[in-house]
Amino acid sequence: MASTAPLRPRARPAHTQGSTHCAYTPDGSKLVTVGSNNTIRLYKTGFDGEPINIDDCQEQNVSVDASNDFFVVGSEDGTVSLYSIPDATFDKFLLRCSLPIRDVALSPDSKWCAVASDELTVKLVRTDDNTKIRHLNEHNKPTKHLSFDTKGATATLACTDGVVYVYSLTSDEPELINKVDGVIGALDTESEVSSQVAWHPDGRAFAAPTPTRDIQVVSKNDWEKQRVFANGHNGDVTALAWSPNGAILASAGKDKKILLWETKTQSVIARLDYANVMDIAWHPRDNLVSFTNSDGEVYIHPDFVPEQFALLLKLGKQPAPFIHDPLSETSAIARRPLETRPPPGRQRRDSAGSYDSLMDGALPEDDDFVIDDDGAGYVINGNGKRMHDDIDVFGEPVSKRPHLEPEYHEAFQPGSTPWRGNRKYLCLNLIGFVWTVDQDGHNTVTVEFYDHEFHRDFHFTDTFLYDKACLTENGTLFSCPPKDDTPATIFYRPHETWTNRTDWRTQLPKGEAVLAMSLSDSFVTVTTTANYVRVYTLFGIPYRVYRPKSTPMVTCASWRDYVWTIGNGPVGADGHTRLQYTIENVKRDEICQNEDTVALPDGATLKSIFFSDNGDPCIYDSTGTLLTLLHWRQPSRASWIPILDTKLLPRLASGRKTESYFPIAVADSKFHCIILKGGDQYPYFPRPLLSEFDFSIPLTSEPPKPKKATNPDAMDQDGTPEPEDDDDESETRRLEQQYLLKGIAAAQLQDLVESTRGSSAQRSGLARLELEIDKTLLQFLAVECREGEDRGMRALELVLLMRDRSGRMVEAAGKIADRYGRAILGEKIREVGELGGGVGEEDDDF
Repeated sequence: MASTAPLRPRARPAHTQGSTHCAYTPDGSKLVTVGSNNTIRLYKTGFDGEPINIDDCQEQNVSVDASNDFFVVGSEDGTVSLYSIPDATFDKFLLRCSLPIRDVALSPDSKWCAVASDELTVKLVRTDDNTKIRHLNEHNKPTKHLSFDTKGATATLACTDGVVYVYSLTSDEPELINKVDGVIGALDTESEVSSQVAWHPDGRAFAAPTPTRDIQVVSKNDWEKQRVFANGHNGDVTALAWSPNGAILASAGKDKKILLWETKTQSVIARLDYANVMDIAWHPRDNLVSFTNSDGEVYIHPDFVPEQFALLLKLGKQPAPFIHDPLSETSAIARRPLETRPPPGRQRRDSAGSYDSLMDGALPEDDDFVIDDDGAGYVINGNGKRMHDDIDVFGEPVSKRPHLEPEYHEAFQPGSTPWRGNRKYLCLNLIGFVWTVDQDGHNTVTVEFYDHEFHRDFHFTDTFLYDKACLTENGTLFSCPPKDDTPATIFYRPHETWTNRTDWRTQLPKGEAVLAMSLSDSFVTVTTTANYVRVYTLFGIPYRVYRPKSTPMVTCASWRDYVWTIGNGPVGADGHTRLQYTIENVKRDEICQNEDTVALPDGATLKSIFFSDNGDPCIYDSTGTLLTLLHWRQPSRASWIPILDTKLLPRLASGRKTESYFPIAVADSKFHCIILKGGDQYPYFPRPLLSEFDFSIPLTSEPPKPKKATNPDAMDQDGTPEPEDDDDESETRRLEQQYLLKGIAAAQLQDLVESTRGSSAQRSGLARLELEIDKTLLQFLAVECREGEDRGMRALELVLLMRDRSGRMVEAAGKIADRYGRAILGEKIREVGELGGGVGEEDDDF
């Protein structure tokens, strides 16, 4: 329940009636007030006498901000003035504008001053050298309020069109990185109603008043709406400010009230009766707040927060109010830090009858004879004895020195996204997508399919608060985290069955949470915080429970009877763990790969894992590289093959486009993903369209050149015909890609045929792939023959790479050589044909 104010301070008539503003210095020693008259007042904190006056300044001052040594003031005559605080005098004009100033703000390091005026451009002026000016000019309307984030890396502009423009200041040229619409209202620059952007002290979010008289919190990470301070004011908000630790928000409105809100609960804890308040300033350390009104009065209010809530100001820095705070959702694989020093134990007494006890301690006369100034350990200790070699200079055993805490790879659910505002994707794949909306108390889960001929979309009210999901053609799998006394729950909902549809739900042991899970045509696989892998059948029968060797667990995937798990392995030299994976056929109880290493470059992390449509494991890492696992069915033979590097895509060759890709699946020999622009890491709503890219093994960073229209009359600048080298080079690169990619596909299909019984369709598909490889080599041979006789050795090598054993491909290669007049090459090819040449033939004798 809201409390009442204890004692009302007196109003101090500091300025004439009109716009009045105030600001504390960062050290809290001074309060600066400015108003519509030509006097600026400096109030000393803790001193109730008359303030220091600075006369003969500009009139109609509308904004002020202060550092410990100076403060800046903006006035309606278009000038920004800088004043010295120690001398209490005017120092210089920082900037002149042709139109009235509306707001000024100093960066956290006080090196830059941001100036907003009725001009469209916002200027950043260096406070120690006003010749250095940076411009923010990518917005289309004048700016009413502006502010820096807590690090000074971002500037937010509240403009008169009702949009918050966010600029990045990390480079020399400020860059517009986002527009936050739908939060503040469209206001005139002279309006007393505020659209001020107030950054929370933790720097992860800002608050801004809305046209509905609420205060909306917006997160910096994704610029989405978070918690809202609602149902407080009965009039428009005119000012707001966070307490120094972010535990309390103070706001003033046209309803003649100042409200104090508790940040954690967004509830009003105090209502104070003050009219026409225009600005609020918190003291950096004490329970002291100053505010000004449009009558030119200044209030300095000690014990501003009521006594029963004053403890909130003594807390450490509090988190911004998120709907789903990333900091509170701590990783389940976090390990407890090691003790840096052993706890102090009972001091050992001298044993009875020892020499030192009988002689009342060590002999004192030679105590300072030798000084161990190089730490070599040859001086005696307090007992008159030399220290043991295993004791360090601090007197601790070497074996008890603190070790480097390893950096574990965080667990993740493939195909899901973190909370963004009140929405989250639980699953994204080629079947469809599952998403949830937080409704404050319960969630609403929606499952949508791409192919509506086979399945119908559905949604339901979720009281379990599911945070993970998997979607296949057979059913949908959900899981929720443990909460209070309720254990984690796994819920499976089949789409259709030949009997009545039977959902099933099972609970994990108390305290055990789901890290990642997967769903195949045969099994449900769940990895948990207890470092267990739990395997269930599709009808909820527990099939297997085991603890993998590499823990903590990171993620998992499954395909048919195969289960693929990844966990944190040994620690590398950089302090990060090496990821290790295991693939096994749980039905046949066969391990295909056991604790092998996931091939990641230094500093890279795993973004997603999945099986392709043909059942081959694939990973996508933070470097934008897609890799597949070759020979994974044969123990100790698996190797990671890069099949696409998204940084080398032709669409990025110009360097003008910056984008990333959210992996979805590998199917039909293509990489399916969602293109992310503007620095986004995850897709958001409305759901973007899927894109697909052909595989391209990273062989060269040079993008392929587009084909030019053939013109036999085309000439170079020197009058000679254009060479065809570029076309041949591009054709060679294309054929190299085809050869490698088809070779990978053939190797994967051959592994499948050899490890299983292999259907006739699979065997004929393998023969067809090998034929296509030989055809690619024949095209490659033609290109080499066109290049000239000096490429004969390379051309002959292509013939040796052919897989055909019937001799028809070698015969075709000889005809190609004859066609281009390469007689010597043709003879060599025929010799290879007579010997039955091909891949592996020359190694038969070994």
